[in-house]
Amino acid sequence: MSSRVTLAQWQMLAAVVDHGSFARAAEAVHKSPSTLNHAVHRLEALLGVPLLEPVGRNVRLTEAGEMLLRRARQLIESASALEDVAQALSQGMESEISLAVDQLFPSDLLARALEGFSAAYPQVRIQLHETTLTGGSELWDAGQVDLLVSALPQEGQLGSLLVRETFVAVAAPRHPLHALGRPLDLRDLEQHRQLVVRDSSRSTGMDAGWLKAEERWTVSHLATSVDLAERGLGFAWLPRSRISQALTQGALVPLPLLNGGEREIDIHLYLPDADSAGPGVRAMVEQLHHSVQEG
Repeated sequence: MSSRVTLAQWQMLAAVVDHGSFARAAEAVHKSPSTLNHAVHRLEALLGVPLLEPVGRNVRLTEAGEMLLRRARQLIESASALEDVAQALSQGMESEISLAVDQLFPSDLLARALEGFSAAYPQVRIQLHETTLTGGSELWDAGQVDLLVSALPQEGQLGSLLVRETFVAVAAPRHPLHALGRPLDLRDLEQHRQLVVRDSSRSTGMDAGWLKAEERWTVSHLATSVDLAERGLGFAWLPRSRISQALTQGALVPLPLLNGGEREIDIHLYLPDADSAGPGVRAMVEQLHHSVQEG
């Protein structure tokens, strides 16, 4: 019998802690409760310290167990990442790539990146999730996308800057706010309908930019907000890249705000692990950056 602590023993301890009991952990990892029990007791014997203590029908970590498992989880995560890298290397090109892109990212740059990727890898399927606010983060945290383009920072992640988007407070030229004929402040805006885009997250809701106007209209797509603003049905902060033509043609006119008439937002690209990313994911990253540079 081995007299050394193994990674498998730490993995089984983590499973017991994460699920609260040997029975639930056994069901989750498809092992018998006795196997898990033996592995944990063997681990305790090798380390010479108790790792778990009973709490009713469940178990919890001792103080020593909490400290040791916290460090062991780093080994578990590293081992898992190593397996992912090996799997990517053995499989070669991915059959499908999934990416979440915030609607704030300029649509022409996205289309250009997808076009370039398609030309190089026509056989790879694309799952594109067009998200707003925390919707992309939700997919990212759940591990459902390979890439994330978002204006929101992701905890514990360093993204690469793609673009800096300017938001402009606008309304149709016939909107009552323009008829005031003077600089506007927050009190003026609160008396009129604001158009905002709904958070696409299923679990959370975020009202970024909402000024608490009583007549708020919430839509699901940025294009809808642009259309409604052009029809004079409300004011909104909209990305300059999406309304440049409307501004040139006079369909939308910037509001003369005393402060905050324009806002700048940085949009970043996030990649979970560059080492384990397949060639298709890396190619998509290159296409996104290339489209921005050429844009």
